[in-house]
Amino acid sequence: MENNNLNDQKNIVYNKTNTNIDYSNSDKRKFTTPVKELFLTLVFTIIFTLLLSLVPILGMFIHNNTVSYKPIIYLYPTAETKVQVELGSPQNLTCSYPKYDSSWNVIAKPNGDLIDLSSGRSLYSLYWEGKNNYTQNITEGFCVKGEDSAKFLEEKLSILGLSDREAEEFIIYWLPQLESNIYNIISFETMDEINKDMPLNITPTPDSLIRVMMKFKGVDSYFELPEQILETPQRTGFVAVEWGGTEIK
Repeated sequence: MENNNLNDQKNIVYNKTNTNIDYSNSDKRKFTTPVKELFLTLVFTIIFTLLLSLVPILGMFIHNNTVSYKPIIYLYPTAETKVQVELGSPQNLTCSYPKYDSSWNVIAKPNGDLIDLSSGRSLYSLYWEGKNNYTQNITEGFCVKGEDSAKFLEEKLSILGLSDREAEEFIIYWLPQLESNIYNIISFETMDEINKDMPLNITPTPDSLIRVMMKFKGVDSYFELPEQILETPQRTGFVAVEWGGTEIK
């Protein structure tokens, strides 16, 4: 009888012990689950915040639906010459002067003076603006203080082959926009990009064709990016020059 009571007491102690262990483990599970959920929530929040911070940077390098502003064309033949100029993607034009209608036809003089054969008006350039035909992106270029824009353009436009007069007109047009930004990310389109966007056909064919298209985005702080290597073209014989630009917003 005593043995039976002793065994019953042992069973009671054993069951209580097991019950305590189970209860303790249950509490741990109840405690650790909210901690894991909180940890995962914090991790997700940090990742999401980092992704949001990258949006302005991604927008700086890639952008659709941009416009080429103020492209103008100069013609400098070696002798007075009748010249036909055709734009390869006229469907993208938003503005032109003289009004573009399948082509421009002018008498060009060596000093750059033009006579529009459709109106008889004297001109010094041909002007167009249009929607860009490809996604604008910046993978290399320069980060320039807004206040240093004039000096930067004087140097780079000379390297790219513009004359002092052409560079002056370029700078006068773009300087107010560039100086209004604290910094500008600036790059110059390659000839392949320019030709893809708006092919240019000139008859007779120029001996030297210089096309300078700047793209830029204003930013609030300095941004490091690979520096673009610029090449100087030749200006010999019949020279045709075009410049313009695109602001990536």
